[in-house]
Amino acid sequence: MALTSRLTEGAFVSSRQGAWGELAHLSQRAADVGLRRLAPADLARLSPGYRDACADLAHARAARYSAPLVEQLELLAAQAHSTLYAARRGQAARVREAFAAFPRAVRRRKGAVALAALLFFAPLAFGLLASLSDPTFAFKVAPEAMLRQLSEAYARGFDEGRRGGEGALMAGFYVNNNVGIALRCFATGIFGGLGSAFYLFQNGLSIGAILGYVISQGAGANIGVFIIGHGSFELGAIVLAGGAGLSMGWSIVSPGEKTRLHSLQDTSKDVVVIVAGAAAMLLVAALLEGFWSGSSLPAEVKLVFGGAMFALVSAYLVLAGRARAEGAP
Repeated sequence: MALTSRLTEGAFVSSRQGAWGELAHLSQRAADVGLRRLAPADLARLSPGYRDACADLAHARAARYSAPLVEQLELLAAQAHSTLYAARRGQAARVREAFAAFPRAVRRRKGAVALAALLFFAPLAFGLLASLSDPTFAFKVAPEAMLRQLSEAYARGFDEGRRGGEGALMAGFYVNNNVGIALRCFATGIFGGLGSAFYLFQNGLSIGAILGYVISQGAGANIGVFIIGHGSFELGAIVLAGGAGLSMGWSIVSPGEKTRLHSLQDTSKDVVVIVAGAAAMLLVAALLEGFWSGSSLPAEVKLVFGGAMFALVSAYLVLAGRARAEGAP
């Protein structure tokens, strides 16, 4: 019986020895140069080779082959597993780091972001109240024809939703429009922050006046339900872009002991991250505005969703990435 077992084990080893040697070589090669630097053909063989080695290990245990062979296969499988999944863990860590870098950068520039929020929301509130008090005030801020068209559209509501294909068309329009606004709020900050301050004030006043006018015409509930789903992303991104512009401008106006170029370079480390995050928020806002906000879903559903999105965005910006120290760069 023992002789038969040894012969069977010998035949098994002879048939699989080449595959084990190849897997050991590929695993060592990946450990030496990195998984990404493996040739595509080698990379394609590594994962199947690992699965085959696991199957061979299970077979060796079930057949009760010798302890040295089982140990050899355990070591081979462990080495291949470490090579494959350590790289995957590294990729996941890089994704988590990128996800946390945005809110950390926002918090490092919280002074500029707070000022941007004030420059945007204070005029918005003023425009809203002024238009509610005197609807003709909105005509000083936006074209009268556009305002009347908007009020009529919101008065109809969204019980019928949008026609087929209209959502994609509107999403594209919103991306172009919102990115243009955010870009102006950011890029003009190079002029000592004055450009960012101007565009934040202008856009806040315009949005507030339009809201106030539409509400004064009796369509307040509809426009509120429309905005709430994507507003946290859209308005938040505009404020963050403006805050990035103010940070950039202030680094030039008041560089401290650094040269203006050095100060700008240091600030740009956070600014680039904030602008990239704001761009992602605008993309989400455009998709929601195009496909969700104008849909025929019940108002209650949209209100709950909008509240959840506000809580999610707020929690992300305030809490995400706090596991690491957040000193200024």
